Amino acid sequence: MKTIQAVSYPVLFQEKSYALLSNLIDEKNYSTIFILVDENTFEHCYPKFIPNLSTDKKIEVIEIESGEINKNIETCIGVWNAITELGGDRKSLLITLGGGVITDLGGFVASCFKRGIDFVNIPTTLLSMVDASVGGKTGVDLGVLKNQIGLFANPQMVIVDNEYLTTVEPREIKSGTAEIIKYGITYDLKLFNEIKDNKNLKISDLIFRSVEIKNEVVLQDPKEKNLRKILNFGHTLGHAIESFYLESEDKENLTHGEAIAIGMVCECFMSAKLLDFPSEKVSEVKDVVLSIYNKTNLLKEDFSAIMELLKHDKKNVNGQVNFVLLNDYEDYKLDCKVSEELIIESMEFYNK
Repeated sequence: MKTIQAVSYPVLFQEKSYALLSNLIDEKNYSTIFILVDENTFEHCYPKFIPNLSTDKKIEVIEIESGEINKNIETCIGVWNAITELGGDRKSLLITLGGGVITDLGGFVASCFKRGIDFVNIPTTLLSMVDASVGGKTGVDLGVLKNQIGLFANPQMVIVDNEYLTTVEPREIKSGTAEIIKYGITYDLKLFNEIKDNKNLKISDLIFRSVEIKNEVVLQDPKEKNLRKILNFGHTLGHAIESFYLESEDKENLTHGEAIAIGMVCECFMSAKLLDFPSEKVSEVKDVVLSIYNKTNLLKEDFSAIMELLKHDKKNVNGQVNFVLLNDYEDYKLDCKVSEELIIESMEFYNK
């Protein structure tokens, strides 16, 4: 599979990816190689990765606890302290080996340590392969508020190796599928139709096309001033729902994809009300989502708390919540203002 060239780095798929990583390490003459993992990727992915790395440089493994709840500044401080104690300097390289939490947090850690050291992303979940590891966004959460602290920074390279998908649970595969659905609805309907038909899905092709789409969008709008906002479809309300479940002690956390899937159904409903998005397509999206993800019962007594979290979305301007909505499949409108009443109505629609 061919390389996708991002703005300043390659996204590598072919078998020689690891050889190119080893060449990068030699050419840049890094002083120390730090590999950031969590307990799961250390157990299941690190043994697959390390035989592929050919270098005589010093290698240090830094392990953090898994889960979105640990994607915060406190964890970053722990990693910065570990790098410092292990002799890290400005010529160090950080390799992130994990899902979206690892790649988002690791990129942020590398970009801030000594005003920036190089990093390489090796995503190990479907979600991180098709979204988090590509595009230059790094960051952490502020409390339960998603990605409030961060910056744009590009890795030296991204290596996408489908072998790591054998190490994750089916629920995590479904989580990543939500982002592929998003690409299909907003940009390339073929992806959505392939998932809808669910016949002989070629996951490698879905991953490649998803990365290709994200890269096409990011190359045109790297800092999310215009076109890149389409990548937020489903995420405005979805992030608020994800955050609410994360902070609720009496509810099981939702995966990112599960929350975004709810957000896409709701935002399709809003699109029908505000932009004449066809109602039969709202039903189609809802049917596909519910065929993949278990129904989440959004309680009416929780709506106000979700709405409060929505007000803190980082895409808001002057206190106004901004949505990406649809005129039709592959036909979007940016910066749509939606009333609180319609947002609540959309969650009630999802519940039906």
